Amino acid sequence: MIKWLLVIGVVAFVYYFFIKKTPLQTTKKEKTQPQQEDAQDMIECSKCGVYVEVDEAILSNGKYFCSKECLKG
Repeated sequence: MIKWLLVIGVVAFVYYFFIKKTPLQTTKKEKTQPQQEDAQDMIECSKCGVYVEVDEAILSNGKYFCSKECLKG
């Protein structure tokens, strides 16, 4: 009888600590706000009108250009 209780206890221990997966807990901040990627400001190229991120744009004489070709042309 004690052997069976011991076996059941070991099986229950293994199940609860190794097999059973607990659901991931999220914080209130994650629940209320959807995940957003860092959006960059977009600006229009002065020559061709293509929108490009500010970080990737070329600034020359107060105007933004999308590429070196638009800057030269």
